[in-house]
Amino acid sequence: MTLALAIFSLIAHCAAVPAGAGNGDALVKNAGDWKAAFNKADEFVSQLNLTEKINMVTGTLGFSSGCIGNIVPIERLGFQGICLLDGPQAINRADLVSIFPSGLTVAATWDKDMMFQRGKALGEEFRGKGAHVMLGPVAGPLGRHALGGRNWEGFSPDPYLTGRAMEGTIKGIQSVGVQACAKHYIGNEQETQRSNTVTADGAEIDAISSNIDDRTLHELYLWPFADAVRAGVASFMCSYNRLNQTYACENEAILKDILRDELGFKGYVMSDWFATHSGAKSINAGLDLNMPGVLDTASLETGASYWGANITEYLNDGTVFQQRLDDMVRKIMAPYYLLGQDSSDYPTVDPSLPFSMAASSGVSVGSNISSRDVRGDHAALIRQLASEGTVLLKNSNSTLPLRFPKSIGIFGNDAADPTHGLTYGGEAYEIGTIDIGGGSGTGRHAYLVSPLEAVRAQATKLGARLQHIIHNKALAADDFLGLYPVPEVCLVFLGTFASEGWDRAEYEADWNSTLVVENVAKRCQNTVVITHSAGITTMPWADNENVTAIIAAHLPGQESGNSIVDILWGNVNPSAKLPYSIPINETDYDIPIVNLTEAEVTSPDSWQADFTEGQFIDYRHLDAYSIDPLYEFGFGLSYTTFELQSQLRVDKLVKDPAARPSKAETSTPGGNDMLWETIARVRSRVTNTGPVAGGTVPQLYVSFPQSGVPTGTPLQVLRGFEKVFLEPGQSADVAFELRRRDVSFWDVEVQDWVIPTGSFEFRLGFSSRDIKKTVNVVVRAY
Repeated sequence: MTLALAIFSLIAHCAAVPAGAGNGDALVKNAGDWKAAFNKADEFVSQLNLTEKINMVTGTLGFSSGCIGNIVPIERLGFQGICLLDGPQAINRADLVSIFPSGLTVAATWDKDMMFQRGKALGEEFRGKGAHVMLGPVAGPLGRHALGGRNWEGFSPDPYLTGRAMEGTIKGIQSVGVQACAKHYIGNEQETQRSNTVTADGAEIDAISSNIDDRTLHELYLWPFADAVRAGVASFMCSYNRLNQTYACENEAILKDILRDELGFKGYVMSDWFATHSGAKSINAGLDLNMPGVLDTASLETGASYWGANITEYLNDGTVFQQRLDDMVRKIMAPYYLLGQDSSDYPTVDPSLPFSMAASSGVSVGSNISSRDVRGDHAALIRQLASEGTVLLKNSNSTLPLRFPKSIGIFGNDAADPTHGLTYGGEAYEIGTIDIGGGSGTGRHAYLVSPLEAVRAQATKLGARLQHIIHNKALAADDFLGLYPVPEVCLVFLGTFASEGWDRAEYEADWNSTLVVENVAKRCQNTVVITHSAGITTMPWADNENVTAIIAAHLPGQESGNSIVDILWGNVNPSAKLPYSIPINETDYDIPIVNLTEAEVTSPDSWQADFTEGQFIDYRHLDAYSIDPLYEFGFGLSYTTFELQSQLRVDKLVKDPAARPSKAETSTPGGNDMLWETIARVRSRVTNTGPVAGGTVPQLYVSFPQSGVPTGTPLQVLRGFEKVFLEPGQSADVAFELRRRDVSFWDVEVQDWVIPTGSFEFRLGFSSRDIKKTVNVVVRAY
C-alpha cells in the first residue's frame, strides 16, 4: 500500500435534437451492436488460457508504453492490448495535443451540439495517439461543494444539465471509435481524504464515506450516470471514496444492483488508480478491471496485487468462480469490438508518449522520436466553444461590446503568459492566465494565447494605446505609479485555480482579487472584470458602480485570449448561461467540505460526509430557503434581447400514464425502456427583439404537485433547454420533450420511479429566476 501511494503521488494522482448528436447516434450504431460485439468477445475468451484471462483483468501502469494504464497484448491472438489515457479536457502528458475548454465551460454553452462536437474532437485526438479508452467524461463530482477541487472537470451541479452533457460528450467520443469512461462513480464530491491514507505510525485511515440516502442518490447523483449508460458508454470508473461505509470499487449495491440490474449497463467497470482495496470481494461485487492491478508486467506473475496471480488462489479456494472471470474479460472486450478497435487501421500508440509522460513526472529525458500531431483543425472549435461558454453577467450602460477605445488598460496576474511554462501541475502559479485546472485532467499546451497577447494584438490593429500592470501584489498594494493616463477602459483579469488532490479554501478569486478590483475601480470609471475560474467564486465588488461589466470566462482552453477578445469587441454575441448559481454571501450557499484535524481522527472510519441536505444543492437550496443569489442558475446577458411570444402549449402524448413503468425486460442500456418514453411535449416561440444576431437558451423547469410527493422535493427542477440562434426580428419555435423519468420521483418504498397524481406546473424562462411563461397541467396517474 505504501509503495502504491508513493507511485500514485509521483504521477500526480492520475485518473482520477441537434444535427451533431443525431450523427453520433448513427455512427455508434454503425460500429456494430452489443450482441455482435459480445459474440466476438465470447470467441476471444474461449481462446484464452488462465494466465491470459488474469492478465486481461489486471491492468498495468503504462510507463513503458506511455499510457497511464494498459491491458497487455496477447501476441499469439493478434491482440495488441488496450491503452488508457487521461483525461476529460485534453490528453494528459502528451505532446502536440489540444487543450480544450473544461467541462464547466461547455456546460455554460447550454448547447447540445457543441457538447457533441467537443466530445468528437477529443475522441479524434485520443484515437490519433493510439488510445483505446479516454478516461472521461466526468459526472462525479456533480458539484455538491462549491469549493470542490475537481468541479471544473465535470459540468454542473444540476443533474439534468450534466446528464445531457454526458450524453452528448459520450456520443461524440465514441462516434470516432474511442471508448468513453464515465467517472467517478459515485459520491466523489470532495478531494480531501478522497482515498485512504496512512498515518506516521502506520495506521491506515479509511477514505471519506459519502452517506447518501436512496432517493437523493437516484434523483441527483445517479441521474447523469444513467444518461451515460443510455448513451452507450463503454466503461465506468468507480471512485476512491466509500459510499455508505463501503468502498465504491467493492460496493455490490452500486456496481451490481444499480449499475447492472437497474440501469442495464453492458460495458465494464474499472477502478480508479489504486482504488481497489480487496481481491475476491471486489471481483464478486462487480469490479471488472483493476487499474493498475500491478505496476509493471513483470509483477503480473507475483502476488504484488490484490488481483494478478492471487486470482488463481481465489479460483482454487472457490471464492471466485471461473464463470465470473470469463464474464469480466468478455465485458472488457465487447466495447473493443463494438467500436471497431480490432480493425487493422486503428492507430498504434504514439511512440513518443513514454518520453512526454516521463517529462510530466519531472524526469528529464531526451528523445529523437517526433510526437504525433493530432490537433487537426480543432483550434477553431476550441475558440468557438470558449466564446460560447463565456457568460456576460453585468453590462451597465452598454459598456460592452467595446467600440473604439483609444486607451486600454490590462490588470491582474491572470492576464499574462504563465511564468512557469505551459503545463500545470497540482499547484497554482502566481503569474499566468488560467485556462485549465491541474492533476490528471490537465494537459501539455503546444501553445496558449494569453489575454494580454490577444488584447495587445487587437489594440495594435485598432491603433489604441495599451498599458498593463499584471502583478496582483502591486495592485493590491495600490501601486499604480506606472499608470498614466487613466485608460478609457480597464480590463481586470482574475484567476481561480483548482486541481485534483485538494479542495479550494476560499470562495473569492485567488491572489487578493477583491483588493485588486477595488483599487483599479477607484481609478477607472469603466472597469470590466473577467474571471477565469475553476469553480464558483463570490464577487463582493459586483455592485461597485465603476465595475461596469463582469464576464465569467471559466476555463477556456488554449485559445483563451482570442475567445475573450471575440466577446469584448462583439465578434461573438454572448449566449452562455451560468451552469451554477453565484451567491451573494458564501454562507448562502456553502456545504462545508469535511476536513478533520488529526485530533478528530479517532478511528479508521472517522471520515464521514452526511448528505443531509438531500437534493437541496445550488439553485434547489436557494429556492427552498428563499435566498436571492447574486446571479442565478441559468442567467446570462446578451448584446441583444429576446422574448417568449406565445403561451406554453402542452401536448399530452400519453393521456393517463401509469404511475409506474411496467416491469418489462429492458432491451437497451439505461434501465427500463419506459422511463425514456416521451409522454409530453411543451412548446413555445422565442423572438430576437433586439438589434443584433445572437443566441439564447429558453429553459424549462418543472414543479411537481404539492401533494403526492415526499418531503424533500425541490420547488422546481430543470427538465429541458434549447440553444436558439436568431437574426434580429427572427422567431423560432422551441419544443421540450418530457420523458417519464423527467416527471417521476424515486419511491424508496416500492423501489421504482413514480409519476404523482396532481397539478404539475411547467415554467419556461431565461433562467431559474427569470420565468416568463407558466402553465398548470393536471396529471392523473393510475
